[in-house]
Amino acid sequence: MKRTTLSLIAGTAALAAVTGFAALETPDASGPATAEAAAQLPVERTSLLCPAPSLSDIAETSYTSFTPVTKGAAKDGKAQLQAATEESADNTGDAKKGGDTKKKAGKPVLTPKEPGTPAAGDTSGADATALVGTAEGKYAPGWTVQETTAVAAGTGRGLQGVTCTAPDTEFWFPGVGTDADRTDYVHLTNPDDGAAVVDLDLYGKDGAIKSTVGEGITVPPHSSKPVLLSTLADERQADLTLHVTVRSGRVGAAVQALDAKNGGDWLAASADPAGTLVLPGIPKDATSVRLIAFTSADSDADLKIRLASPSGLITPAGSETLHVKSGMTTAVDLGEVTRGEAGSLVLSPTDRSVPVVAVLRVTRGKGDSQETAFIPATAPVDARATAVGNSAKGTTLSVTAPTAAAQVKVTASAGSEGGTAVTKTYPIKAGTTQDLDIPAPAGLKGTYALTVEPVSGGPVYASRTLTATQSGIPGFTVQTLPDDRGTVAVPEADQDLSVLQK
Repeated sequence: MKRTTLSLIAGTAALAAVTGFAALETPDASGPATAEAAAQLPVERTSLLCPAPSLSDIAETSYTSFTPVTKGAAKDGKAQLQAATEESADNTGDAKKGGDTKKKAGKPVLTPKEPGTPAAGDTSGADATALVGTAEGKYAPGWTVQETTAVAAGTGRGLQGVTCTAPDTEFWFPGVGTDADRTDYVHLTNPDDGAAVVDLDLYGKDGAIKSTVGEGITVPPHSSKPVLLSTLADERQADLTLHVTVRSGRVGAAVQALDAKNGGDWLAASADPAGTLVLPGIPKDATSVRLIAFTSADSDADLKIRLASPSGLITPAGSETLHVKSGMTTAVDLGEVTRGEAGSLVLSPTDRSVPVVAVLRVTRGKGDSQETAFIPATAPVDARATAVGNSAKGTTLSVTAPTAAAQVKVTASAGSEGGTAVTKTYPIKAGTTQDLDIPAPAGLKGTYALTVEPVSGGPVYASRTLTATQSGIPGFTVQTLPDDRGTVAVPEADQDLSVLQK
């Protein structure tokens, strides 16, 4: 074997351990032998991006940072959240109208603490900027940051929450809107030293919406840019799908979906397009649930709709299936589908599998006291997932095992201001969703983190709901819990690499 080939492979393996994103691919290097040779090692560096929280002068935002304790992680390291340069979305010079002026970068709102202990901070008003975060060494594996904003009045009033995301090159957002009551912004945050170039495409009930406004949007280095979605289309529609693609560089993307009458929340990206999707954790007291789905495939998708309830999988009466036309956004009202019980939606192909993205728009309350939130389709918890920013009251953890029984271990961390971690194991029956009676940290002070780890069976999917009533409005926000990707597979040095010989 050539020495240069060995050096290249060793370098690639080291990169995988450092970044958590690199992967080693060799000709015919698949199957059991490769799986046995690959070791799961903690990542040594990770990045998170938090969008600017609000344009409201009366917004109150809290941040929580947490890194779970990871076996084999480095003994030292560092983590920091720095303010990004904030730009608005057009050339009017007014951020609230979409102007292109820059906001002054504020000071970081918190400094992450040692693994196993949350750190909390807060800010207020409309001047809070997006944050660019990096963690290295012991702080990197599973690092999670939550941004939660309370808005007492006005468009989007209620509770808005988002889990800060890693940069990527493609995002799907079914469930955005441009109708008269909606003010939806997609926030694009660039963590790198070079500019990123992004394309935004909208798809409605009749297909792609023609527009050149969303082409070639430049996001400068270390900055964030919100784009008002109604500027991308002449016609108004309630249910649209946004596709974000990055021509060069990387960005973090999240949609702030604000409603003049029914509150609003952050809309996180849907899981990658797939034939079967799980949307976990519909609140028990949801008064309305709307399903929005989209496929970019060449053929239509026919989906079976089932609800994973506490007692098993059931088919909602009158909403047994959903036909999703190729290239068109489809929406259906499911009403009070959970009927006062915990529930998760499971979408599966009735015949041939076609990749789909989907989201639920969930409403709590009635009349003038309504508030909305979103539950996108999410990936399963493979090894571990974490939700941060939990309080002694108003936190619900939902776990579903749609196909096979499972056991999950849940750890409630120490509090940000004091307390002792507690761990408990729960059985989840096949086809069910359970709102877990989560353990509270002993002597809790401040907020805490919840870490979910599958023990056996599965797969399992999870979400966390935060609730807080403000002026009689049942404010809430839901965050799904995909795997934290705190470890990466790195091939062993003594792997048989004879396939690379010439």
